[in-house]
Amino acid sequence: MALVNPLSFIQKAREKGVAIAAFNVHNLETIQAVAEGAAEERAPVIIQTTPGTLKHAGIEYIAACVKVASEKHDIPIALHVDHCPSFNTIVQCIRNGYTSVMIDGSRLPYEDNTALVKKVVELAHSVGIAVEGELGRIGGTEDDMSLDEREATFTVPEEARDFVEATGIDTLAVAIGTAHGVYKWEPRLDFRRLAEIRELVDVPLVLHGASGVDDESIKRAITGGICKINIATELKIPMAEAIQEVFRSRPDENDPRKYMGPAKEAVKEVVRNKIRLCGCSGLADELEGIR
Repeated sequence: MALVNPLSFIQKAREKGVAIAAFNVHNLETIQAVAEGAAEERAPVIIQTTPGTLKHAGIEYIAACVKVASEKHDIPIALHVDHCPSFNTIVQCIRNGYTSVMIDGSRLPYEDNTALVKKVVELAHSVGIAVEGELGRIGGTEDDMSLDEREATFTVPEEARDFVEATGIDTLAVAIGTAHGVYKWEPRLDFRRLAEIRELVDVPLVLHGASGVDDESIKRAITGGICKINIATELKIPMAEAIQEVFRSRPDENDPRKYMGPAKEAVKEVVRNKIRLCGCSGLADELEGIR
């Protein structure tokens, strides 16, 4: 089937009190692992790429590979660009078949962020594309910040309400204590803040930086209103470990199929586990209208 706008199945997940798993990919094997793992779980899935991955692999190559995956597997698959600060890159992604975009103006002053996001919403909605925005800042673990400084970057509930109303975004990524990359400390999510945001905001909420967050916290976040969970680092680590294991046992191996194959299977195992954690296994079979 063709790539789809993910909003319909995100809304379905919200109705059922589950979440959609969204996975950042980097190459053919990670695309295959995500699509195959989701198909085996009968789950709709969002395949995501960062601007760095687009620079590495090329928008056209990534889009073509994901389109093939969507045609091969009878589940709803959306293609999303993650944390993109560039309006021009958003346009290129839409032209190449992306069905969802995230314009990231979170480092801009509030008014400038709002104006940029609204501009993207107007463009994307005119061609049936979903838009994710972010309010607050989800840092990387390399940021050397105190607890008070970290909390200062969290999403303010009242601002979230105003931001959604002003921009018309379809989903909102909230900063409640997660970070990108490998955690140097145990992540503690601000569930009270999440509840306050959920009370004021009517669009589905997104959790970035979920890699490394314990399962119980993920489940609690979903119960608290998170409808989309982003996974990136937890795919990269097992992929690297699988490749390293091949070369430890066979240092002279030179056939990419012999080390990328195990890497793909390692990624797929994580994909299936995360889909189960999100509670969306089998959801594809309840979405006949968009299949």
